[in-house]
Amino acid sequence: MMVQYRCGVAALTVATLLPLATAFAPSEPSSAHVFNTAGSSTSPRFMISNLPGLGGSAGLEPSLPRDVKDAVSKCRASTQAALEKRLSRMDIEMPVGANFGVEKTSAGGGKKKGGGRMADLGDNAPGTPTLDQLHKSDRELARIFVEMFQPVGGEHISVVFKDESLAEVARKRWRGELGADCRVLAVGRKGKAPMRGMGGGGKRGGGKKKKMGFAAKMAAEIEGDGASGPFKLPDGTEVALFVSPGPKELIAVERVCNEVGMGTLVVLLNARLGKVENYGTEETQQLFTDEFETVFHLAAAPQIEAPGCLMHRAYPTDWILARKPKIGAPKTIATFSDKPTPEECAEAYGSIEISDIEKTTENVIENVAGWFS
Repeated sequence: MMVQYRCGVAALTVATLLPLATAFAPSEPSSAHVFNTAGSSTSPRFMISNLPGLGGSAGLEPSLPRDVKDAVSKCRASTQAALEKRLSRMDIEMPVGANFGVEKTSAGGGKKKGGGRMADLGDNAPGTPTLDQLHKSDRELARIFVEMFQPVGGEHISVVFKDESLAEVARKRWRGELGADCRVLAVGRKGKAPMRGMGGGGKRGGGKKKKMGFAAKMAAEIEGDGASGPFKLPDGTEVALFVSPGPKELIAVERVCNEVGMGTLVVLLNARLGKVENYGTEETQQLFTDEFETVFHLAAAPQIEAPGCLMHRAYPTDWILARKPKIGAPKTIATFSDKPTPEECAEAYGSIEISDIEKTTENVIENVAGWFS
């Protein structure tokens, strides 16, 4: 049986699924982050059906998405490919501030027509996206994934934001929408005024405090509310989507992963793991750098080593290093079987020929969203 849902970005056709708890059993020691299919060794029952024209992902040559609609389609196909390999720890990263065209433009208007844009920075904002635009982009990406997994059942999908103010905006935006059934939660459960942004949250008061290490400090900040205790997923959660988690929230993600085991799918959306400088412990670093698979990645490359370049990966294909010339779409300059290091990016960048004109006019940017507009 096939069920079709639609959102403002693209038609998302999904297969009717069994709950993960019945479709999967914990993995044997073959891999730390894969599902095992109960009663079948050939094809998993928890999967997203292929979009028309996509087919399977195996054996495809790596290529850059043409626009936001293509990026969403590739991300969806990559997620399916990862599910087929029974991966249960996934990392998804889209361009900073990407506009997916999912949310309504006004209270009385409909959803935006077309497939959205990789950048929507406003008439007077040619540079970095605003905080509201960043939140909107993260929320839209979460909404796309919620719709992807609707056949699991909304009561089995948990969407987890950093704090309660962000979660409440999502609840209001998604209330009553077709394909948005899910549980919306927050790691930081104390109410925060929207204007305070995403920082803060520490307790006030006098008295001397004991010195704590990085991990202990982060854990204390999110577990400081002794009345409610540390964050936990609701019982019955089969798919957990963590939206733009920072270092504090990653502590909670690690604990959740240990608690729920490999039978629960945990997906990081725009965690920007490449920018995390200190994971606190080797175990935590191993979890997020080794066990979480990069299923879809489209972001700026290290700009000092490879100015004007981006990195892209759509599971299970190779990594791409591409460069945006002054005119035209980004072009691939190198491919890698693993995520390239800054040194490898520098070597690849140094091997291409760039005219003096392009060198003087090339913009060094952190956000690649506008490259596909």
